[in-house]
Amino acid sequence: MTKTFLLKGLDCPNCSAKIEQEVGELDGVHSSVVNLMKQTLTIEVDEPAAFVVKKQIIRIVHSHEPDVKVTETGTDPAEHGHGASEKDENHSGIVTRMIVGVVLFVLGLVLQQFGGMFKVFDLDLPLGLPFLLTAYVVLGYDVVLSALRGIARGHVFDENFLMSLSSVCAFAIGEAPEAVAVMLFYQIGEFCQDMAVDRSRRSISALMDIRPDAAVVLRNGEWITVPPEEVFVGETILVKPGEKIPLDGVVLEGESMLDTRALTGESVPRIARKDDTVLSGCISQNGVLNVRVTKTYGESTAAKIIDMVENASARKAPTEHFITGFAKYYTPAVVILAVLLAVLPPLLFRYEWADWIRRGCVFLVISCPCALVISIPLTFFGGIGAASRHGILVKGGNYLEALNRVHTVVFDKTGTLTKGVFSVREIVPADGFSADQVLEYAAQAESFSNHPIAKSILSAFGKDVDRSRLTEYTEVSGHGVRVKADGRMILAGNTGLLEERNISFTPCEAPGTKVYVAVDGNYAGYIVIADEIKEDSAEAIAALKRLGVEQTVMLTGDDETIAASVVEELHLDAYHAQLLPDEKVGILEEFERKKRKGSKLIFVGDGINDAPVLARADVGIAMGALGSDAAIEAADVVLMTDEPSKLAEAIGVAKATRRIVVQNIVFALVVKAVFLILGALGSIGMWIAVFGDVGVALIAVLNAMRILKK
Repeated sequence: MTKTFLLKGLDCPNCSAKIEQEVGELDGVHSSVVNLMKQTLTIEVDEPAAFVVKKQIIRIVHSHEPDVKVTETGTDPAEHGHGASEKDENHSGIVTRMIVGVVLFVLGLVLQQFGGMFKVFDLDLPLGLPFLLTAYVVLGYDVVLSALRGIARGHVFDENFLMSLSSVCAFAIGEAPEAVAVMLFYQIGEFCQDMAVDRSRRSISALMDIRPDAAVVLRNGEWITVPPEEVFVGETILVKPGEKIPLDGVVLEGESMLDTRALTGESVPRIARKDDTVLSGCISQNGVLNVRVTKTYGESTAAKIIDMVENASARKAPTEHFITGFAKYYTPAVVILAVLLAVLPPLLFRYEWADWIRRGCVFLVISCPCALVISIPLTFFGGIGAASRHGILVKGGNYLEALNRVHTVVFDKTGTLTKGVFSVREIVPADGFSADQVLEYAAQAESFSNHPIAKSILSAFGKDVDRSRLTEYTEVSGHGVRVKADGRMILAGNTGLLEERNISFTPCEAPGTKVYVAVDGNYAGYIVIADEIKEDSAEAIAALKRLGVEQTVMLTGDDETIAASVVEELHLDAYHAQLLPDEKVGILEEFERKKRKGSKLIFVGDGINDAPVLARADVGIAMGALGSDAAIEAADVVLMTDEPSKLAEAIGVAKATRRIVVQNIVFALVVKAVFLILGALGSIGMWIAVFGDVGVALIAVLNAMRILKK
């Protein structure tokens, strides 16, 4: 069974990773996922263990974050109300502590330098020591308590333990100012990191600020305001200028320009009129709309998008898993090295104990892996948020990282590279007929059909066909249609229709669907109908090439001629035509076998007809999926507009995310390596060590936040 717990106040990526791992190791728990953005813990647990696991979870959470409140979702009426007031109150308390600690620290330093000594039990102690001890307690009591709690529960090697051990050692060798400095700089760094992480979370939340606050619904002849969750399918809601559309529906009355940026990333408004479908999360700019609700809030577009982005952090990238595992072994290793550094030289070479213990403490302080453990998940977190701002919904950090290693992109044709809307491209009349006549005859013949080809001819004709003039309408299976108009027999269809009646005609070799027209047994001409290529398809292919994609391929069920013309116009590398859906899967698997080891294969389709292929690809991308439930469910990445160029944007965001991740890893490891060497050589003191540690972490976090501006 699945259980979800709200972890109110959890902001630390490092702690969330530890909580996730330890809860996952509990008896009866099969999986454990912490969602830092939603501040939730979701577990899959055996039913017999579900009744006792809550107490164990609370114990684990409080061992890392004592101030986090743990509640099972649905049991706390205030569970969704963790607002800014609590957080601001906590921040103000920490600031007060740091100010008091700094005052006591400075006073202690002055008295230590100029205040002389005082005697306690025949011991001469500096006059500033009581002030330094008090400053240490004020600044570091929670760190020491957390370290002790961790030791009691077997969690020895964490940042609290490192800071507590190094500061206690500093007191032991008579360096009280350095001990207090450890806690002061550590608290300042933690405070700045918390503020940066909180700001990042707020920024990501703001990017997805499409959740409607209320809905105005018509009931019993009156407009009343209710929560969106309480509106039912079929009811009518009112949307005024400046308001978000709370639920998906169809416009009954009114007209307005809609701001769709929150869903699609596009700044150009779209017009909504009567009978148009409108989606929740869009904003009505200048008109009043009456909308008939077609989906409940839980099934609406806004709710699904919010849920997808919020839950994306549950699918972690391989780099995130590596960093978590790295920290697990790295910290114990450096603690052992620090102990050896402090003990072996005095024992083996009779060096001064105080100096080497100080070096060991410096080594401990520098070694804390916070910079990596915090900044790497935060970067992927921000990358997913930045992509969503562009109308690109990435379902997890694993897919975002996979977009960095794309070798082959396979496209569906209709609705992906082309508009999926047929239109008349060319009319070629035979001798004795005009183009207008050929189009009119074809429109009369196709006037009873709902086929896309018929609709494109009627659209090009642009007039109403007087069906009262038509008689003897007959569909000729597999060939076309036959109808009498004002006593004249009109044929419209493929070559087989004319060949069957021995009507001579001129075959057309142009790409596209051809409709041949004959009147009273005489060939009148032909009409070429084709699917239009999207305006940005060519640029999208070119952009993918610039980003390093080695092969672009098109799969289609259309005939060879049409496929070849599209490939030639877009400069694709290869294509396969006249395919059934199961044949597309087979060809995709062939490309999968041929791709370079470690590279990724992407399939881009409409997410409805191509679900089997989307599921088979390394990364399935559904495009043009605005409001499409099937697309959102089937794909790993959803492009919310009809633009192929969004794929290049998605890869661009992924590469920017990767660059920042690599920058943080290299920066943190190089700086720490330099500081560790300097610390072991005795070239830097504990003050600089602490400043270096928290400084590296803070710079890494700030660098991670840059992705939000992508």
